[in-house]
Amino acid sequence: MAEPSGDDPALLVPIVNEQTATRQLDTAIDLARDRDARIHLLFVLEVPSQLSLADGRRYLLEDEHQTLVADAAERVAAHDVPVEEHVRMARGVARGIVGAASEYDVDEILLGWRGRPPREQIVLGNHVDAVLQSAPCDVLVRRIKTETPTIGSILVGVAGGPHGTYAADVAASIARERDASVTLAHVHDPGDGDLEYGEAEALLVRTAERFDGVDHVEREVVSRSSISSALTDLSADHDLTVLGVSEGGLIRRRLLGTVSNAVGRHAAGTVILAKRRDPVPSRLRRLLS
Repeated sequence: MAEPSGDDPALLVPIVNEQTATRQLDTAIDLARDRDARIHLLFVLEVPSQLSLADGRRYLLEDEHQTLVADAAERVAAHDVPVEEHVRMARGVARGIVGAASEYDVDEILLGWRGRPPREQIVLGNHVDAVLQSAPCDVLVRRIKTETPTIGSILVGVAGGPHGTYAADVAASIARERDASVTLAHVHDPGDGDLEYGEAEALLVRTAERFDGVDHVEREVVSRSSISSALTDLSADHDLTVLGVSEGGLIRRRLLGTVSNAVGRHAAGTVILAKRRDPVPSRLRRLLS
């Protein structure tokens, strides 16, 4: 295992079982290799309030938990990626993840999500929602219900803004590692007129500049009134869909926005949603606006 270095870009990957870890690591290794980044593997053991955290480690931690992290680290190291292993006691899984992100000073977190239907007041899941709200860094959410062993074609939803830029950079890293083709797609409402169409084309040109080293990048403006249905339809022709979280929607949907929430659930193949850290707390933003 490589020696720790605070100078390396760092990616935190919380894992819960072997199956989901394998799919998360596919993405994590691609990102780390392209960026010369370090991977922090994390297993969070939730300790009930009746026990101290020390007693939780003594009585609840099992060999299989440590084996899970060790096996994942071995796989990462086999790709010549620096890796560190962590087993953390916490009162809640999300609290453990957010605390680890702060302690290890990581640049981003890669979460796994099964794509289950939403429940009342819960967008993706208790842990994922809480991390999206509280993380001190960028967050990626990979839907792991679909296995895509080969990624030859990537669809990137382009809408501008910091989340979209982050999504483009993530897609570019994966495309370079997989030698994959990329389609940049912006959905244009025909009712918005020719001026908006021209702005969309300009946005696609600027976004394409972020794909240095990717041999095949196509740009496409799609005229549809529904952004989510258009991107979902386009995803059928690609192995991976990457998009930034969208703005707007119901109050509880603002973690992701209605578009990325819908595409994340219904798109074909693998899906990665990207959320750039907002340095301005939402309460302060509302006061300023």
